[in-house]
Amino acid sequence: MHYKEYKSILSAKNGLNLFRGCTHGCIYCDSRSDCYQINHPFEDIEVKAHALEILEQELQRRRKPCMIGTGAMTDPYIQLESRLNITRGALELIDTYEFGVAIQTKSNRILRDLDLLSSINKKTKAVVEMTLTTYDETVCKILEPYVSTTKERVETLMAFKEVGVPTVVWLSPILPFINDTEENLRGLLDYCIQAGVKGILCFGFGVTMRAGNRDYFYQQLDKHFPGMKKKYQYAFGDSYVCNSPNHEQLMKLFIETCEKHAILWRTDDVFQYLHEFEDKREQLSLF
Repeated sequence: MHYKEYKSILSAKNGLNLFRGCTHGCIYCDSRSDCYQINHPFEDIEVKAHALEILEQELQRRRKPCMIGTGAMTDPYIQLESRLNITRGALELIDTYEFGVAIQTKSNRILRDLDLLSSINKKTKAVVEMTLTTYDETVCKILEPYVSTTKERVETLMAFKEVGVPTVVWLSPILPFINDTEENLRGLLDYCIQAGVKGILCFGFGVTMRAGNRDYFYQQLDKHFPGMKKKYQYAFGDSYVCNSPNHEQLMKLFIETCEKHAILWRTDDVFQYLHEFEDKREQLSLF
């Protein structure tokens, strides 16, 4: 871990990333890509110095409350967060200044902040976004070795359902020739139905690869799935988008299931929901 000075913490679109790098070890991680210019070992987490002070100043300067999105580049609940409490501090500020939040993770550590997310959601809107990729727990531990298992993540979604905090699932990536099966998809969709998710983000059934993350991904394929690297190279070459040969049938199943259970599935609709700020304070004042 190391600290680095930053002048700002919120992006122009109100995105918040408190860390750079990750220790979850997901074999397909896009954030390893060279285009993100992480100029330090990926597992050596860069913590943004004075992040909470900067965040508070930027929230104070915003003309009106809005949704703050976090977790797009680095999971806000990496192992270090248990000690640093920076994510919790950010949620406390968002709660104090009555902004909304959409927070994305793969970790059940988010349950520590259930109280804050419930408080935010009562006043404005909090959405918990959870990534699910693999129904099979054994395969999950290979693809995403140092993070909560799929079962643990679903239990987390259920806990937020119980307190009325809405949830969205990221169904991504689905790896060709590894977990791109109808059985895997049905299992994950059943979990989403049980958890009562508001929407599911699915960008197709496949994985993206580019310089940086491709190298790491192939190293892990050689380690855990002998022969799979050659299969990928033959099927996709240097393509950025690597779609599953089962893409069409899986997409059909996905859409039919979502529509049957009134789950948002169109990407634009889900993102619109995540970005729409809701002000419940007037309603609360009536009571």
